[in-house]
Amino acid sequence: MKFIGQRLFHSLFVLWAVVTILFLMFRLMPGNPLAAYISEALSEEDQASIMRQFGLDRPLWEQYFIYLGNLLRGELGLSFHQRTPVWEIVMSVFPNTLVLVATGLIVAYIFGIIAGAFLAWKRGTWIEAVTIPVVLGTRAAPELWVGMVLLAILSFNLGWFPSGGANSAGAFYDSELQRFLSPDFLAHLALPALTLALYLQGIPLLLMRSTMLDVMHEDFVTMARMKGLSEWRIVIRHAARNALLPVVTAFAISFGQIVGGNVVVETVFSWPGLGRLLVAAVSNSDYPLAQGAFLLVSVVLVVMNFVADVIYTLLDPRVSHARVA
Repeated sequence: MKFIGQRLFHSLFVLWAVVTILFLMFRLMPGNPLAAYISEALSEEDQASIMRQFGLDRPLWEQYFIYLGNLLRGELGLSFHQRTPVWEIVMSVFPNTLVLVATGLIVAYIFGIIAGAFLAWKRGTWIEAVTIPVVLGTRAAPELWVGMVLLAILSFNLGWFPSGGANSAGAFYDSELQRFLSPDFLAHLALPALTLALYLQGIPLLLMRSTMLDVMHEDFVTMARMKGLSEWRIVIRHAARNALLPVVTAFAISFGQIVGGNVVVETVFSWPGLGRLLVAAVSNSDYPLAQGAFLLVSVVLVVMNFVADVIYTLLDPRVSHARVA
């Protein structure tokens, strides 16, 4: 509990630092932060009135404490471009990003864990010699290129999947759950999730293979062989279970990183997600919306790093004892 408390304190400190940097970044940039909102046709009195409306006529330190107070109440401000609350805009696309990232990561890690364990078992064979370059190639290939190839083959040529978006035009659903489970949504999800999975599968595969090779030389594996257990049973029930520790923690960390770094896939497939929203907000100089999107990405990243620490501690208590001591 002491270790978890320390990690929680560190996570809250990081969030405070991120919030402070975001506040200063958009206010200390050259030019007026309301340049995209205020029309040049307005008089100086009207422009000053809008500045007072957004509280930008107050001292910087006072703006900072007002900003923190609004965050604690869940208020992220008003979008300059869409004239609607930032919280509503961000949360309208955030579920799409979560579903896409979760689907891509789950597919990538299930395949990576199984394939990594298999390659460790087939160490030194032609299967390993062929598979490793392929895995490294998919990991090195740009997501943009992979997405365009999948679009060209599976969408434009074969017509098996839609080319973009999250739903067909005019589709209506009673709830978000019903939309996520609909065949239409799953068809739109297939290609971007596959692109993401192809790009990510190299991490769990190579990590699982490397860890398995180390575990296969442990004493308990040697004892299992002396008992006469089959090689496959040793790999699955003994070696693989102990090799999963770094892979599980890598999954949690990757989830946080991909939520904010999924811009390319969302752009290629016109997926209405957080990354695409962030790019549009920056392009339109919509500072409140960009600030809110950056903040949500940071929160997810910090939370998932905290979850990874907790999972690692639960799976291997020696880690917490070593750090607290």
